[in-house]
Amino acid sequence: MVEQIVITEKSSQAKDIRDAVGSRYGTILPAEGHLFDLLEPEEVEPSWKRWTPVLLRPEGLYGTRPATGGNKASKLKAIREALVSAKRVWLATDCDREGQLIGQEILEHYKYRGEVRRVMFTAQDAVTIRDAFTNARPNGEHAALYQAAVARRQADQIYNLSLTRTATVTLARGARTVIGVGRVKTPTLAIVCRRELEIREFVVQPYFEIVATATVATGQFRMRFAPKERIPDRATAEAIAVLADGADGPLSVKVEDKRQAPPRLHDLPSLQKLCASRFGWSAARTLEVAQELYDGSGKKIITYPRAETRYLPESLIPQVPRIVEALRVGQSFAAIPVLDPPLVRRGMSGTFSDKGLAGASHHAVIPNHNTVDNLRAVWPRLSADERRLFDVIARSYLAAMMPDFRYRQTTALLDVQGYVFRAAGRQPIEMGWRAAFPEWQPAEEKGDEAQLLPALRSGETALLSEPKVEDKETRPPPRYNEGTLIDAMQNAWRFVPDEALRERLKEAKGIGTPATRAEIIRGLKTQEFLVIDGKNIVPTDRGLALFDVLQKADPALVDPGVTAQLERLLDDVLVGRTEMMSAIDAVCAQASRIIGRLTEHASSGAAPLVIAAAGPPGKPGAAGRSGPPTPAMKAYVESLAKQKTIKPPRGYASSGAVCRAFLDKHAASKQVSAQAPESSKPVTPRRRAAPAKARAAATPGAKKRTGGKARAAKAPVASGPAAGGTEIRLNIPYGNKDAAQKLGARYRDGAWYVLAGLDLSGFRDKGWL
Repeated sequence: MVEQIVITEKSSQAKDIRDAVGSRYGTILPAEGHLFDLLEPEEVEPSWKRWTPVLLRPEGLYGTRPATGGNKASKLKAIREALVSAKRVWLATDCDREGQLIGQEILEHYKYRGEVRRVMFTAQDAVTIRDAFTNARPNGEHAALYQAAVARRQADQIYNLSLTRTATVTLARGARTVIGVGRVKTPTLAIVCRRELEIREFVVQPYFEIVATATVATGQFRMRFAPKERIPDRATAEAIAVLADGADGPLSVKVEDKRQAPPRLHDLPSLQKLCASRFGWSAARTLEVAQELYDGSGKKIITYPRAETRYLPESLIPQVPRIVEALRVGQSFAAIPVLDPPLVRRGMSGTFSDKGLAGASHHAVIPNHNTVDNLRAVWPRLSADERRLFDVIARSYLAAMMPDFRYRQTTALLDVQGYVFRAAGRQPIEMGWRAAFPEWQPAEEKGDEAQLLPALRSGETALLSEPKVEDKETRPPPRYNEGTLIDAMQNAWRFVPDEALRERLKEAKGIGTPATRAEIIRGLKTQEFLVIDGKNIVPTDRGLALFDVLQKADPALVDPGVTAQLERLLDDVLVGRTEMMSAIDAVCAQASRIIGRLTEHASSGAAPLVIAAAGPPGKPGAAGRSGPPTPAMKAYVESLAKQKTIKPPRGYASSGAVCRAFLDKHAASKQVSAQAPESSKPVTPRRRAAPAKARAAATPGAKKRTGGKARAAKAPVASGPAAGGTEIRLNIPYGNKDAAQKLGARYRDGAWYVLAGLDLSGFRDKGWL
């Protein structure tokens, strides 16, 4: 019998709390992420088992049922049994919406009516945890946080399942494929597809600029004629160059002393954008490294990483001297000249702003003030990537406490018979916060803008000489990398043409949340809609096809602006501007409107639109996964491209899906293996007819020899045609092994199969046929 318990989000969190407070607040019981799933539509309404174009909204809310997988069942059982006698519960899950939902949904499911205290911490060291328990507040004060999480989860289930089913039955009528629609996933795919189409349709236009050397009494510098209306032909440019050669005249000089405040502290999206650009990391990798710095054993040197704001609360101002002093003890930051005392900026234009944190449950990512004194001991335990990321966070914090960067901006103009030549230069006066980034040079200080001008004064004569015509050409917009895609998701208002609406949506936090955006992108890659090409992320042909289908059916399905408006309503629940049910109503109304449009599209006699399904789950690089190709597959693509004197496809070095598409199109045999051939030769009928014994040895269920004893590998039981009759290959999403086996599917040679002639309604209902 226990009188009070502590519920944490995961086992590592439970260990940290146990180390910090022992059993002072009762038995510490960890969850394992969400211990409950929402009910499936057919569990609420049996008629919804059959896929039809209908809004899958129940009366009230979807109920919950225990989740499966991992150790969830045993952990839920321990919590459920403890709740029977517990008079008080301490919720010590993560401090964001999702953390609130993970903890409170347990209590709601079991209708717990005892006292509940909410423990909120933004760092996971012992001191912070002890303070958090001391300052715990009644859980009811966080009702809006829970309601915001519930609204988002319920709305997503209704929108995503309703529109996936509707799109499948109306757009792919009779085809064995599922057209998946996601409230955030689909417009994210659209962002990348639109950029790719824009690049492909871009027509390069040549233009010309003229550069000349200007001489004054105090020295020489470069001047450029680069009008806003570009010079489209060389003859015109050369004529202007002739006029400039030997031309002289009075300079018009403007000198301004300017200052620039330090950049804002980092939230998770800004970290993901920077790390993608600087280190080539995926969004998921940045979050993974940040999470390890936050709660990794023996680390815990940064605050909560899933931040969605770049401000700090004013209550953290007293910590500034200690953090700065501790950081500057280390060799990496000792040379950064922070003032004593450090400069503290308050307000919305500064670093510390309670107003800027309105509606946020956690602040910007900074060094943890309770562990910063231990950096010398912690540093050897950090990986190279962890050191890189901590360096980014620490320098950002130090820069925020330093003076403005001050510089002198000089602009000189010279009129040559109506053609105005220009020169610009920027000379630092005081480096200020820029001293925290000694190797960084912004784009505006490169090229002509970076030149050091001699002393100039208005009215003095300048002589131009050695004019040159430079060939230029317009460039398409750059492809997204994962960091810039995260930024585009966060700033979805940019995709809204209506100016008034754009301004309102600037207050929103874009589409998705900092905690889910990386997973959205990863899901699109897993489904082979997106693929990595070097540092860039590009759509596959399958992704472009899905985008085209949905855009033609209803542009709202792929409009980031529409999703951003819905996101704003869901975020308004958090700050009390919108009721939970009103926000869900709004999402349902949008889904219902789109269902109507899709149904009209189908009834108009339009031909079915089919999206090629991804293959079944397999090993990385095999059909259905977006893993890298095997070396043999890559070599085969290169050999075939050389043989046919064509270029290998973009992204083939990192994507098995891209390789397979290329081989399907160009290989002599259409029976090329989904996994790479073992040599650079096509798969022949003889090779496909390998002995059964050899096939069995490659089957996941085959026995493996370990230490002289045969041991069965942990994999689904293999079956083949010999087991009885013709088989159908299934499109089962990765990670659904248990559900597939319950429905009678068998796994063989990297794919799932089921015997034809059986009742396949279960597979059809799940969209696996």
